[in-house]
Amino acid sequence: MKLFGREPTLWLQLLSALLALSVTFGWDWLTDENAGAIVAASTALIGAVNAWAVRPIAPAAFTAVVTTVATLAATYGFELTAVQIGATQAIVTAALTLLTRGQVSPKADPLLR
Repeated sequence: MKLFGREPTLWLQLLSALLALSVTFGWDWLTDENAGAIVAASTALIGAVNAWAVRPIAPAAFTAVVTTVATLAATYGFELTAVQIGATQAIVTAALTLLTRGQVSPKADPLLR
């Protein structure tokens, strides 16, 4: 399925980024907690749509869960050091590698050309 010639995941991620960007401008009626909740809810919704629409399950669905949890944690006062953020990124990358490796394979051995 394609929307305007592109995969739905690309459109969903663009929408998520636009929502995140829009709440960073700090409208008067928007508190920090409301902005975090909006970004987390939209990311969760987009991740759910992505998980439902894409088979096999796209890695973007997994990253949506991580992003949603991280956004909610940061919004409501959970602070991490740079080392903790780096370690979290490393484990997420390793988990995505395990998730996606079974779904992809090279077309040909590049050394046998």
